Amino acid sequence: MVEPASRYVIILKRDLSLAPVEKRGCSAEGHRVRILTVVHSDGALASYTHTMAVSKCRRLSGAALRELLDSVESVLFDCDGVIWRGESAIAGAADAVNLLKECGKRVLFLTNNSTKTRAMYVDKLRRLGFRAAEEDVFGTAFCAAVFLQAEARLHGKVYLIGSGAMQQELRNVGIEPVGMGPDPVSGGQTDWAEVALDPEVRAVLVGFDEHFSYMKLNRALQYLKDPKCLFVGTNTDSRLPLEDGKAVPGTGCLLKAVETAAQRQALIVGKPSKFMFNCAARRYGLDPAKTLMVGDRLDTDILLGSNCGLKTLLTLTGVSTLAEAKEHQQSGCPMRLGMVPDYIVESVAELLPALQG
Repeated sequence: MVEPASRYVIILKRDLSLAPVEKRGCSAEGHRVRILTVVHSDGALASYTHTMAVSKCRRLSGAALRELLDSVESVLFDCDGVIWRGESAIAGAADAVNLLKECGKRVLFLTNNSTKTRAMYVDKLRRLGFRAAEEDVFGTAFCAAVFLQAEARLHGKVYLIGSGAMQQELRNVGIEPVGMGPDPVSGGQTDWAEVALDPEVRAVLVGFDEHFSYMKLNRALQYLKDPKCLFVGTNTDSRLPLEDGKAVPGTGCLLKAVETAAQRQALIVGKPSKFMFNCAARRYGLDPAKTLMVGDRLDTDILLGSNCGLKTLLTLTGVSTLAEAKEHQQSGCPMRLGMVPDYIVESVAELLPALQG
């Protein structure tokens, strides 16, 4: 007998900690309900509802997989580790994704990589055999620019710790970035504390920056001493996985350094923040209940799906493993339960026979 689902109503703090304040028994729907409340540093509250069923982490194939695909209108794919690895498409991925489109599904690509513009992603997608347009791609470079222009309604410049792609996406929405390129150390500590600042800067944006340095960290600190200066980060991924088990430090390492120096926490636009999904949902009218998130990382892709009420599918061709998903499922920790996928497949190529059947 399958136990009733456990429904968690969770209010998130910007540092993602949780503070349970109330427990209840079974609701009228037969769900165990746990209310957890966490307050933002500015006193604001934000909430989401997460449903955790014992039947999660199900391996799907054949008719069951077809039934899942029939139940959704939109499919959101992470990219690296899901539809490609490095510069090579995962076998069968392009055929599966293209067939989804032919079957009338809206297919979008959501990535935390801030080093490419949407146009650059479309070039790569097409080169690897995927049919795609710029409007299908939601990367953190693009989403950060949208956030600053449309949500924050920024009037002024942005001090950018980030890539050329971020620079381009900001300019595409009429925002001028400053601070690109190397920033070598000169002078001494007194000079650093009095470093020249652009008086028109109204926000600091941190993404992946191969030129990250002490002086960039220092300059960000000086801007962020002004509490009116907005502080935004693309994502918190601490490591960038490479092929053959290799890895390099990710944007999260740079962002944490700036947060530590500034003694402030950044607003995050990338997965698992709701903003990236909301950005796509507003543009296309996506229904969360009829949307499937496909990813390879439990702490970004799957948690985004849980945060937004989407169906979630973990593919085992990337970072996270089935064992890790099971550990989260058995932990009893509400935050970890959000990283448990509804369904699992070895590869997105398994979607192909389900669509053809």
